[in-house]
Amino acid sequence: MRYELYYWPGIQGRGEFVRLALEEAGADYVDVARKRGDAAIARLVERKGEKHPPFACPALKAGKLLIAQTANILLYLGPRLGLAPKDVAGALWTHQLQLTVTDFVMETHDTHHPISSQLYFEDQIPAAKKRTEYFWRYRVPKFLGYFETVLARSGGPWLTGRRLTYADLSLFQVVAGLRYAFPKRMRRFEKKVPGLIALHDRVAARPRIKAYLASARRLPFNEWGIYRQYKLLDA
Repeated sequence: MRYELYYWPGIQGRGEFVRLALEEAGADYVDVARKRGDAAIARLVERKGEKHPPFACPALKAGKLLIAQTANILLYLGPRLGLAPKDVAGALWTHQLQLTVTDFVMETHDTHHPISSQLYFEDQIPAAKKRTEYFWRYRVPKFLGYFETVLARSGGPWLTGRRLTYADLSLFQVVAGLRYAFPKRMRRFEKKVPGLIALHDRVAARPRIKAYLASARRLPFNEWGIYRQYKLLDA
């Protein structure tokens, strides 16, 4: 099957979590908006008569199915791409981990837009500074500490044990994003989560991921996505 991924063409954003799964599996897919422009997304979201319209991107077309929400897309793709356990308990556990990643990604975004996404960063700098301080004091240790514990108890090199899942790929993206957005803070924090850092490195070394990271398909981080580098926030 050829999958169609709909996400904004200029940023990694939430679509990158889906891209990583597709790339690791060597799946046949097209990044639609990068080929056809933003208008392709507008046509999808505003398509009349769609029984199950997506609220926003990312969205994935798989045959006749149209699936939205990152964690939901990965729940569908996981068993089909060999990136999730086949048993119900294992599949739900992987989905649960991905939902926790989703929560953390939202909190990361809110460090630079704590009041509203409709305002520029420059319009909310005092609130962003305060939000970032609490984020690194309380939320980063809580979330990354949780994943460090899960990894230590898994009985293998990956979150669910001996086999890589899409949740591992997503944690790779989390670490990479935090390194970009908060290089100083992350450098100081990494010694507290050595297992996660090792997981990041294992993912980066996988042949298909390594090739993807070196290709033009991997968009660079920038100040329009989830992970934005503002020196004012990286004390």
